[in-house]
Amino acid sequence: MLEPFANEVWTDTRRAKFFGVETGTRMTVVRLSDGGLFVHSPVALDADTRRAVDALGEVRAVVAPSIFHHLFVGEWMAAYPKAVFGACPGLEWKRTDLSFTGVLGDQPHPVWAGDLEQVYFSSRRENEVVFFDKRTRTMICADALLNLAVHDLASTRFVAKLMGNVAPGVGHLERFMIRDRALARRQADRILAWEIDKIVVAHGGLVERDGHEVMRHAYEWL
Repeated sequence: MLEPFANEVWTDTRRAKFFGVETGTRMTVVRLSDGGLFVHSPVALDADTRRAVDALGEVRAVVAPSIFHHLFVGEWMAAYPKAVFGACPGLEWKRTDLSFTGVLGDQPHPVWAGDLEQVYFSSRRENEVVFFDKRTRTMICADALLNLAVHDLASTRFVAKLMGNVAPGVGHLERFMIRDRALARRQADRILAWEIDKIVVAHGGLVERDGHEVMRHAYEWL
């Protein structure tokens, strides 16, 4: 179900397991200034989801922001062939069965450049591209900030505790995912140049406020 998170920003949270752990996953839909829709980390496109999305506007762009968030892109390509489809670097090789419009980087595509900024967080092992809605000061990410400590399942919260995931982006896994600390510091600082208020994460609880401090705290160890 699409739920409003900020003005012109909606999320759809689904059940999903990663290595047997229920982490959940989340799609974000942003209505751009021209009325078109930007879809981040698409979930399964069932009939109800398509009706809900179509009610918001025309799908203009769909992005797979990390090499782990791509399972349902093919369904969206079939349903919205006129949309722009962006892949994080490396995904074009992993999913050769999909015809992406292009590979994402630091420069926004013209379709969403007027509303969204982005940073290619290449120092993370999943090659994530992080986005920022300037109008609502909402950062949109997939795996850059894991937030399972507040998951609704006790079993997931237990795993989060073992992982040290006591706050968004804090924990042992996050440190493992960084392959170049110096580069990660520079890229995190570029993200921190944004005036972040809210944050959408793919796994775990949403960040409703103080997003800049949340992001700063997550990467202060670099």
